[in-house]
Amino acid sequence: MNNGVVGVLLLALGGFLVGGVYSTWKTAKFMAVVLGIAALLAIGGAIFWFSS
Repeated sequence: MNNGVVGVLLLALGGFLVGGVYSTWKTAKFMAVVLGIAALLAIGGAIFWFSS
């Protein structure tokens, strides 16, 4: 798999998780926080992947 593809997939996963945070914030704040942490990890992983 190409290195750029992995980074783009991580960014897409982060965006998907941010959407989950947005949709669950009003009803389930704990789950939204968990999804937010996962989104930050995915986006941080993508940034690390592109920088290395």
